[in-house]
Amino acid sequence: MEFELLGNICEVVRGSSPRPQGDKRYYGGNIPRLMIADVTRDKKYVTPIIDSLTEEGAAKSRPMKKGDLIIAVSGDPGRVCFLNVDACIHDGFVGLRNLDESKYDKEFLYYYLTFFKSSMKHRAYGAIFQNITTDILKGIKIPKLSISAQNNIAKLASKAENLIAQRKESIRLLDEFLSSTFLEMFGDPARNEKGWEVKIFEEFTERITKGESPKWQGFDYLDSGVRFITSENVLWGSVDLQKAKFIHEDFHKKLKRSQLKENDLLVNLVGASVGRASLCPKEALPANINQAVATITLNHELINEIYVMHLFINPSFQRLLLGNVVEAARANLSLSDLRNLKFPVPPIELQTQFAKIVEKTEALKTQYQQSLQELENLYGSLSQKAFMGELFINKPVSV
Repeated sequence: MEFELLGNICEVVRGSSPRPQGDKRYYGGNIPRLMIADVTRDKKYVTPIIDSLTEEGAAKSRPMKKGDLIIAVSGDPGRVCFLNVDACIHDGFVGLRNLDESKYDKEFLYYYLTFFKSSMKHRAYGAIFQNITTDILKGIKIPKLSISAQNNIAKLASKAENLIAQRKESIRLLDEFLSSTFLEMFGDPARNEKGWEVKIFEEFTERITKGESPKWQGFDYLDSGVRFITSENVLWGSVDLQKAKFIHEDFHKKLKRSQLKENDLLVNLVGASVGRASLCPKEALPANINQAVATITLNHELINEIYVMHLFINPSFQRLLLGNVVEAARANLSLSDLRNLKFPVPPIELQTQFAKIVEKTEALKTQYQQSLQELENLYGSLSQKAFMGELFINKPVSV
């Protein structure tokens, strides 16, 4: 396959910003200025709404046209988007101008550059923000394909992208369903408008403890061994097992008090993720935790663990829980805060009924997630073959 350099098929221009920043002569006018948060929010087609320039400020910036392709070179290096309106770009972006559209389709170029993003990030550099240079962008090799082939690839990519978006929306709606079902069955846990009996959390637990760092005991992290869970692994209602750390079995045995059991409630105690909670899955075991995570073994005859986990991740209850947060150098919850926490206790039969709904919904969610993974893998494979000329794309293709 033949290639052509991006810098040879269009004009590649770096954005710029009027100085000094915030000067009223330049900022606060009616001309939109693109920000990385706009791109993160809108994804493919972006309408800047966060910042703006005056006409004098725009003259010192880089005006671009509606429909122009923009590439982020800092903040989220390699992120590509289309401008939905005329707007200015600052020096964290590069714009593509004067593309010869008789030879190159803009949609094709968007999908190719998106596909190429991981390569661009690999070549990025910088300290606070990684930066991609204009020269790196100009040197990107673009496949030379017929316009009809480019159109077909773009249509294929768009259809696959839409299917992925639909699957993600289905997963989001399942999460929303569980949140609304919780409120319908139990009411707002902070207001407790259903009048459930309020008790102390420790009454329903067999242990509330935390771990410690292996380095405090002279141990190092290993490539394999006993799984070691930190606050980074504890997400909202799930445990991320992809970000794996491991410890020596001797340290695991030494730290017996914090050895995890299936369906232990894990709660982050420190930092930006304080209060985040999930249940320990069976597939994570054997496992231990560090000092930033509390493990709580519940008395399953008195309380249902699924009810408790959904209680902890409920936004209203989070506000109640984080009322105990100590604002110091790093926000933190103490084990005492958890032991003395007051919470509503609905009848165990109602908790069990909710748990059955959750289990069925999570089973469906797992199917959707597997389908999403398959779609993303297929999208990646098709993109690779299409952009490398290995896919038959001279006739219309469908997903």
